[in-house]
Amino acid sequence: MTTKASHIDNQRARLTILVITAVFTALTYVFTAFVNIRLPIAANGGLVHLGNVPLFIGAIIFGKRVGAISGGIGMALFDLLSGWTVWAPFTLITVAAMGYAVGAIAHDRPKLRYSVLAILAALVIKIIGYYIAEAVIYQNLIVPVASIPGNIVQVGVAGLITLAVIVPLRKAADSIIR
Repeated sequence: MTTKASHIDNQRARLTILVITAVFTALTYVFTAFVNIRLPIAANGGLVHLGNVPLFIGAIIFGKRVGAISGGIGMALFDLLSGWTVWAPFTLITVAAMGYAVGAIAHDRPKLRYSVLAILAALVIKIIGYYIAEAVIYQNLIVPVASIPGNIVQVGVAGLITLAVIVPLRKAADSIIR
């Protein structure tokens, strides 16, 4: 292979991953914005959404960078555009960490147990990240406890959906990309 051909292949690979990241960022935003239920419980309310599904799928199939960028930006964009603006910086950091962890644990590890472990790690990161966010926003260490069940439901439902579809999606992605 010539240097020029190698350079073109490298550019194509970079463009492909850029497009994949953009698509998963858009999917994360859309699934957060339009597939959700506002919780009428607790003083801080909350939102249960399916934005974690494309985040998890993107991270598992394409890796930690796609997971971190698409998750963090997709959900922070939702916060910015939907009146949850104060949450955007916390969401960016917490959800980017979730996507990074999922990709780091499950990408290139096709056994389902790694995807389960990755989703559990994301759950822990979400609970801790949003606990800290609420403690800062509400200036109270007790109020954030009320959000933990909603976080568990949100990640649990997204995790179950992801686990149900990840094996065939991995096969499809492998056949397309390779």
